[in-house]
Amino acid sequence: MMRKSERLQWMQRYVHRRQRFTLRQLMEEFSISRSTALRDIESLEEIGLPIYAEHGRHGGYRLLDTATLPPVSFTANEVLALYFSMQALQSFSGDAFGVSFHSIHARFLDIVTPHQRQQIEQFHNRISFYHGEQARTGEYLEQMLLAAVKQQIVHIDYSSARGTGQRRIQPFAVYVMQGYWYCQSYDLDKEAYRVFRCDRITGVMLSDEAPREQLSHFDLHNARSLRQPSVRAVQFQCAVDELSESDLQARLLPSMTLIGKGHDGWHVQGSYEPEEQEFILSYLSGFGTKLKQVEPPQLREQLKQYYQRLLEQL
Repeated sequence: MMRKSERLQWMQRYVHRRQRFTLRQLMEEFSISRSTALRDIESLEEIGLPIYAEHGRHGGYRLLDTATLPPVSFTANEVLALYFSMQALQSFSGDAFGVSFHSIHARFLDIVTPHQRQQIEQFHNRISFYHGEQARTGEYLEQMLLAAVKQQIVHIDYSSARGTGQRRIQPFAVYVMQGYWYCQSYDLDKEAYRVFRCDRITGVMLSDEAPREQLSHFDLHNARSLRQPSVRAVQFQCAVDELSESDLQARLLPSMTLIGKGHDGWHVQGSYEPEEQEFILSYLSGFGTKLKQVEPPQLREQLKQYYQRLLEQL
């Protein structure tokens, strides 16, 4: 249900657009009762909107021509939606459209409040996606985006190959990679850095627990530094060709590092936990023919078997 303050903002714009309206039209437009509509009209008059009643058979309400619209204001969710729109605009800015993204972005920042400008800066540091890339969002992506930006602790229901369970996490950032949205987080029960696929989150509940202050400075740029492999982790290295450094960096997992370029492509070094084997095989297979080398031999053999299983399923 829309809050009264928000409803009054929409109502002001509705009244300006119509100029003349009836009580019945107001009730139908905002799904409110007659008594609520009358109270809202009184509230509009109290904040200075020049409305007067027209009596008679075809009477109703009318707005004086001297009325002006209030300044535009946005909710946190609306600022988030506008941020995404502005980011998408970067894909179209340039000579073909004669549009300068940076100019539009600067003007947009001029009309929002200082608090909203701060929110946009937080979005920039905690949300990343590629223009035009389609990805599975899941039902709770918006809640995870806002939790990451506001640094809120949330309880999530999470479904994975190992089953379904509940996690208590403090999200740092949300990003898109290879068709999925991922959330970088700190698991407060396991006291460890974790990454969750957003489409596997089946429930979200905001906690009233205060966020960990020592975690507040982690975002897209430094959250990976929290990851600590276990003693059981498997070390690996691979080479990937035909990808630019920036494209490959964007596809690296938190457990991976780009260590240089050789004749067979960029060399990537990393680790994975034994229970993550199927995931790492799926990840490596996503490079297709660009994958030129895989070590250790055990992982290379497992990858061949993975390809064979895929062929057998066709």
